[in-house]
Amino acid sequence: MKMTMRWFGPGFDPVTLDKIRQVPGINGVITTLYGIPPGEEWKKEELFALKKQVEDAGLEITGIESVNVHDEIKTGGKERDKYIERYINTLKIIAESDIHLVCYNFMSVFDWTRTDLEKLRFDGSTVMSYDQKIIDGIKPDNMFEMMNSKSQGHLLPGWEPERMSKIKELFELYKGIDEDALFSNLEYFLKAIMPVCNKYGINMAIHPDDPAWSVFGLPRIMTCKENLLRLIKMVDDPHNGVTVCSGSLGTNPCNDIPDIIRSLKGRVHFAHIRNVKHNSEGDFEESAHLSSDGSLDMYEIMKALYDIGYDGPLRPDHGRNIWGETSMPGYGLYDRAIGLSYLSGLWEAINKGKKC
Repeated sequence: MKMTMRWFGPGFDPVTLDKIRQVPGINGVITTLYGIPPGEEWKKEELFALKKQVEDAGLEITGIESVNVHDEIKTGGKERDKYIERYINTLKIIAESDIHLVCYNFMSVFDWTRTDLEKLRFDGSTVMSYDQKIIDGIKPDNMFEMMNSKSQGHLLPGWEPERMSKIKELFELYKGIDEDALFSNLEYFLKAIMPVCNKYGINMAIHPDDPAWSVFGLPRIMTCKENLLRLIKMVDDPHNGVTVCSGSLGTNPCNDIPDIIRSLKGRVHFAHIRNVKHNSEGDFEESAHLSSDGSLDMYEIMKALYDIGYDGPLRPDHGRNIWGETSMPGYGLYDRAIGLSYLSGLWEAINKGKKC
């Protein structure tokens, strides 16, 4: 098990590498060339420079999150082959940097979605939250304004202003795309990139949709056990795998996350572990990582990872902003550091055959 943290890179993340390095048990960071628009080919010198910066801080890049997939690929547009070729060239650059894990998503129009980025909790901390009733009462055109207004000036991953300024065009682009069509386009993409993934040993780990249901009527497919297994079966290659994000899958209380993990044995390439608290149907908020603070059984989730022999990167995901910390929403250092220590303790206890 490699304990990591997400780091958004210089100029974007107020949490510095020297602070991450001080977290007990940390092995490396999950990062990316943040700010590059989907479809733009990466430059080798930029990734090499980022890698050197991380290594100079005494850490390693254990994976890339994310290499964003262009909408032409997701919708099966006329130019998808051009953008797939660019994606393949970027994968080659990643492999040349001796990095062999890429987390990505295949969400329609909107990436992860929240209705509040700084909801005040009972304990005085702030968290990201989602309320379907609020979504039902607004127009898609207003989503970026709502998200951006509480971003504390940060560029939110998946919510790039240039792309979000074309919301109407994006919705028109996805018109007529249902779940089966989205699955078909995902299959086409994966079959096109698998040869290079096999050649260079790159594990592709798709991220579940967040929340795990349709938003504004847009198709979402990485939402449940049935669909994750469909992904694995349709492109049956060991490099085609999944990011188990307990928080994203956990937005839907019907998902049995330990069971999902066990069903994906051998194809879990990355793990995001966080807790969420269900307030009512379609209404949830982030919480501290402890089982007692949210609705998920963190011990059973970690136990399932242990049982399948998972030994890849794991990072504590989201959590609370505490002690007055200002950060990228959901990525304060303090609560993630507490979460990493808690998850490490669970792992050690499981390894010793004890439950705590």
